[in-house]
Amino acid sequence: MNALTGISPGIGDDQMSAAAEQGRICALAAKGQRDLAGIAASHPDLFPGRPFDAALFSTVAMTVAFNAPWRELAQLRLTNRAVLWAFAVDWLIDHEARSRDEIDGLTARCLAVIDGDAPEEGDLLGAFTAEMRDELAAAPAFAAYRECWREESRKVLAAMAREWSWKQNPGRLPSLDDYVDNSANLASTVVNVVHWMHSDDAATLRHLDALLATSDQVQRILRLVNDVATYERDLRWGDLNALLLVPRVDVERRIVELVAQARRMLEPLHGSCPVEANYLARQLGFSSGFYQSTDFWGVS
Repeated sequence: MNALTGISPGIGDDQMSAAAEQGRICALAAKGQRDLAGIAASHPDLFPGRPFDAALFSTVAMTVAFNAPWRELAQLRLTNRAVLWAFAVDWLIDHEARSRDEIDGLTARCLAVIDGDAPEEGDLLGAFTAEMRDELAAAPAFAAYRECWREESRKVLAAMAREWSWKQNPGRLPSLDDYVDNSANLASTVVNVVHWMHSDDAATLRHLDALLATSDQVQRILRLVNDVATYERDLRWGDLNALLLVPRVDVERRIVELVAQARRMLEPLHGSCPVEANYLARQLGFSSGFYQSTDFWGVS
C-alpha cells in the first residue's frame, strides 16, 4: 500500500493510486530513456544528435513503457532498441539514401546480419543490428522464431524502399489502398515480434499468427494516425503522407473502418492471450493521444 494514502484516508484515494501508477510507469520510461541515450552515445555516427535528440529517446521509452507497463526495464530494453533500430533504418532510407542501389545494399547487409553474418567493415546499421541479434539470441524462443523476425525485418526494409521509390516519381503517387498496404514502413509489427520473442511467453507464441495479423492491422491504423498528425512536417521534409493522396475526410473514414476491424480481431485474443491483446490495444490508445499534440522526431 502506498504510504501517502495515509495522509487523508478515503479522500482522493482513487486519484492518488492512479497518479502513483502513472508515476511508476514514468519512472520506467525514464530508465529506458537513459538506456537509449547510452546506446546512442556508443553509436554516435548512426544516431547523430539531430534528429536523434533527447526528446526522441524520451518519447520512445515512454511509448514502450505505457504500452507494456507490467514489465520491467530488463524486459523492455530490447523492445526500446528495436524501436531505435526502426528509426535508424527510416532515417537512412528516407533521408540519407541517394539511390535505390544504396537502399538495396543496406537491405542485403542488414538481412545478412540477422541471418548470422558479421557486419561488414564500416556498416553502422549492421553493427547495431548484430548487437540486437546477439542479445535476442539469448531468448529461448530465438531459434524457433528467428525467421519470423527476419521476415518482418524484410517487410520493413522493402516497404521503406517502396515508399522511397514512390517519392522519386511524384507524378505517379500510390492509391490510398496501396499506401495502407505498405504500412510495414511504420515498423511497429517488427518491434512487436522482438518484444514477443524476448518475452518468451508460451501463450503468446502459441497465438503468434493471430497476434501478427492483429499487429499488422494496428500498424495500418497507426500509419494513418501518424500521417494526420505529421502532415505539416511531412510537407516540409518532402515525405509522403496519406493526406497528399486523398482528402482528409477519406483518411479519417479509413481509420474508423480499420479500428472497427481491429476491435473484432482483438476480441478473441482477449480470451487466448489477454496480456498481449491489451498490449496491442494500448498501442492504439496511447498513439491516438500522443499524436494529438506531438511527434517522435526532434527536428522541425
